[in-house]
Amino acid sequence: MKPLIETRGLTKVYPDGTVALRDVSLRVHPGEVHGLLGENGAGKTTLTKILSGLLPPTSGEIRWRGEPVRFRSPREALRRGIGMVHQHFALVGPFTGLENIALGAEGGGALGPLRASTVRGRLERIMDESGLRAPLDVPVETLPVGVQQRVEILKMLYRDVELLILDEPTAVLTPQEAEELFETLRGLKAQGRTVIFITHKLKEVMEITDRITVLRGGRVVASLETREATPEKLSTLMVGREVVSEARRPRKATEPGEPVLTVRDLCVRGESGLRAVDGLSFEVRAGEVFAVAGVQGNGQTELVQALTGLRPFQGDVQVLGRSLKGLLPGEIGALGVAHIPEDRRKMGLILPFTVAENSVLGLQRFPRFRGALGRLRWRRIYGHARTLIEAFSIQAPGVRAPAAALSGGNQQKLVVGRELSKSPRLVIAAHPTRGLDVAATQYIRDLLARLRDEDVAVLLVSADLDEVFQLADRIGVMYEGRFTGIAPADALDRETVGLLMGGLPLEEALRARARARGSGEGSP
Repeated sequence: MKPLIETRGLTKVYPDGTVALRDVSLRVHPGEVHGLLGENGAGKTTLTKILSGLLPPTSGEIRWRGEPVRFRSPREALRRGIGMVHQHFALVGPFTGLENIALGAEGGGALGPLRASTVRGRLERIMDESGLRAPLDVPVETLPVGVQQRVEILKMLYRDVELLILDEPTAVLTPQEAEELFETLRGLKAQGRTVIFITHKLKEVMEITDRITVLRGGRVVASLETREATPEKLSTLMVGREVVSEARRPRKATEPGEPVLTVRDLCVRGESGLRAVDGLSFEVRAGEVFAVAGVQGNGQTELVQALTGLRPFQGDVQVLGRSLKGLLPGEIGALGVAHIPEDRRKMGLILPFTVAENSVLGLQRFPRFRGALGRLRWRRIYGHARTLIEAFSIQAPGVRAPAAALSGGNQQKLVVGRELSKSPRLVIAAHPTRGLDVAATQYIRDLLARLRDEDVAVLLVSADLDEVFQLADRIGVMYEGRFTGIAPADALDRETVGLLMGGLPLEEALRARARARGSGEGSP
């Protein structure tokens, strides 16, 4: 079969000399869902940016339906029928779904009544044909994340794309929303459209794709039919060595200890001034992982900010009996609290700073790093950075290299290493493996499990249910600032948690699961 899109010897060298792609040859056939796998830094993002017109290649060629093409902008790629939905949606929050979809596709001037009517009519036909529906007349910022994603896909279908590139499309979806997305992709495939599906989740690529291409170090190391693949084989191809499967971590034989973090009736206001956290109560004990699950945007960010001194709160929060009310982040850290933030690039690191400088962020006032007259003890700082590099297997050009030069996984290891060098009693880890490859994900999760076994209390905030079930002793599911339920991890399954993530209270979710199984009411 003739490929819809093909690359031949595609190479990309950035101005700083970084070789992101090396002689990449890829074939994607019409009407298939093609999985694109690879570690962070493997070249996936660069390749898809070139295919969608965001970047030019250094050498090599792209062929569209057998014809050589070279895109100078995303608009040129769209004209050919190639569209990309990025992990972070390109939507204007106050605009309606219809306005977002039409934006940039209807020429200049205001979207008048006649033009709006034309757009609406065409969109209704597209939604009927694809089975993909979204409200068109409400601001997209009021829509759940899964529905916002549908608006993004409809925007591409409105532009008649034949090839749809999806970058980590399930990263912030509930299990039910992810399955709805898969049904949509199956429907698009039945219509003859083609999809490139980028993900770190091996179960997903096994479920939804027809063929898989694996990148490692900027090169294609394999291209195979999905039916010939296994998760173990794909992991080995991605990493270059065998990776232990992500089984659920065994629990300690001993019971968790006394509460380290105690939260009672916590209320936190978000940026809008409305309550983002509304009356939350829970505790995290020594030697346990308490996981907060939920679709992002239900108060998890504000919860973590309140617990780490970044946002004021009402209620009672204590660490080892000491109230956190009015304390600054540094003062909370001095109580034995480590914070792995949800965005390592914006909140965990100062990217132009060196590895050594980043290794002591928040620690620079400690006596061991500061000498007479407040001068920094650089020899000790460099030694500290080298210790972290060795202890946490950080791949870095050196302690004087900027943090921006590290891959995403190694940046995360630097943040984790710095925080754990505080010898914490409580670790607050927000989405600690988001965007990481298989090997880095495995490393961070093993580290958190080991901390739990050393009697550290771990508060894990994650939208990744694989991560939650691999690590958690207890799970609390947040929806609109409240817990819909808290239960031992062994008493829950993915489907029940998915119902809780959608707002169903625990007892109702358990009954719904029991009915679905046809076994009457009871726990799963």
